[in-house]
Amino acid sequence: MNGKVVRRPVEFHAMEFVEYIKTPKVDSVTLHRPFYARVEGTLCLTGHHLILSSRKTNTEELWLLHSNIDAIEKKFVGSVGHLTIKCKNFMIIQLDIHGMEECLNIASSIEMLSNLSKVTLTYPFFYRPMSDALEDGWQAFLPESEFARVTGDEWRLSHVNKNFQVCPTYPQTVVVPKAVDDDCIMQAAAFRQGGRFPVLSYLHSPNGTVILRSGQPLPGPNGKRCKEDEKLVNSALGVGKRGYIIDTRSYNSAVNSRSKGGGFETEAHYPQWRRVHKPLDRFSNLQESLTKLMEACNKNTNSMDKWLGHLGASSWLSNVKEVLTTACLVAQCVDRESSSVLVHGSEGLDATLQITSLAQIILNPDCRTLRGFEALIEREWVQSGHPFASRCAKSCYAGSKLKCTGPVFLLFLDCVWQVIQQFQCSFEFNEQFLILLFENAYASQFGTFLCNNEHERQMLKLSEKTQSLWTYVNRPQILEVYINPLYQPNSSVIWPSVAPQSLMLWSTLFLRWDMDNTSNDSTDKEIRKIQQNDKQLKIRAIQLRKQLSELQREALEKGLISE
Repeated sequence: MNGKVVRRPVEFHAMEFVEYIKTPKVDSVTLHRPFYARVEGTLCLTGHHLILSSRKTNTEELWLLHSNIDAIEKKFVGSVGHLTIKCKNFMIIQLDIHGMEECLNIASSIEMLSNLSKVTLTYPFFYRPMSDALEDGWQAFLPESEFARVTGDEWRLSHVNKNFQVCPTYPQTVVVPKAVDDDCIMQAAAFRQGGRFPVLSYLHSPNGTVILRSGQPLPGPNGKRCKEDEKLVNSALGVGKRGYIIDTRSYNSAVNSRSKGGGFETEAHYPQWRRVHKPLDRFSNLQESLTKLMEACNKNTNSMDKWLGHLGASSWLSNVKEVLTTACLVAQCVDRESSSVLVHGSEGLDATLQITSLAQIILNPDCRTLRGFEALIEREWVQSGHPFASRCAKSCYAGSKLKCTGPVFLLFLDCVWQVIQQFQCSFEFNEQFLILLFENAYASQFGTFLCNNEHERQMLKLSEKTQSLWTYVNRPQILEVYINPLYQPNSSVIWPSVAPQSLMLWSTLFLRWDMDNTSNDSTDKEIRKIQQNDKQLKIRAIQLRKQLSELQREALEKGLISE
């Protein structure tokens, strides 16, 4: 989608973009891309796209969303300007433009259009699909419909957060213990970072244990307590049961947070819970890790040892290992020890969501279906307040321009990919679906990943003014592209290995612009062809058996054969 070669009808937008576009069109521009012959053509800038058209018959065009551009570098050789455009989806292209003034104008326009501060000027508010919607993706995974899948009588839907008055980053409807009333929840919310009181993330139907998530408690330096919070947390446990609190900070970080008003659950006040610290890198460290990873991927070196050294120095695979290890620990507590788990770090917006989501993929076969995975993303990430607008504002090439960016969601997708590699027949969706989610989180024509939380989305009326990604994906002709042809439903809990030799670089994502992936595509096509032939042969076999049965019956009636 973003940065790929496609043909689309040109659209020009209203006057609000005129001030940004100094030179709307330049002729004789040369485009350089990996694995493509260079193309010379006309470069056009619209409000949302950079378009290069060759005018030659059967020559494809480049359509690139401005919002997909991460950084731009300028270089001049004589009167020819060379623009290197680095994209959020890791693609790097070069444009050769004759004339210094034209080149500087194009670069200036791209920089402004790729950093629009007003969200309502972004492409999702202008995009109009050319086909009718079969389903409204905004209504596909509402909390009410998802709660209908929860078994057991100990839980209820609460509208305590109506109009986002208790927690601005939670949805208006949440699932909480039935034994706790809304007044108690409001008191507990005041004792949690950002008002993120403990809510149900997952109920494991085989044994009734649950996964909860929240922000950190706020005992502060004086060790304050909140009996309502204690009641809410303990209500998730059965009689005589014990649970685990998985804190995604180191013990020292958790202790130090008390001086800033934060803290952790003490055993004296939460005696039924055992606290375990599993420190995971914060988003700022992940941003640095991704930057180093892509520097390694883009290095031209013939030495495997040096390249592996650069890869190891990025710590990206170490982060993958730590997140997967923690998710497996949570799943083990739930499934093998029949113990409920509460997961939180500081805010509960990043690593917490990685862990609760991955644990569900391990435990719940429904989350390994395409529809179930969409529901998981919507429930655990979009509705639960992961700040996509802040975290995905920039990618790996922009440097440290923004302090709130970090590839938290990308790391989660990488962890899912690692699990898929180990259980290739247990997932209904393929890695192209993961790449689609990655690309749309950073730059999209859809409104699904816009803004930082449901409150902001509602204020901007995104469900009315933009189309959901799920509306597009769930059309049958689109959906089939993302179906894993090897899928066989697996109702078991799956236990991925986190040994170093079991984890790999996701080369089809991080190296996809530097390697030819046509062999992967042809393999998938061949598998689908074999499956289609197998299906047709089975149908033919059924028909032949039916014909044989009819002939045998007719022969019996005529006495030609005996029973």
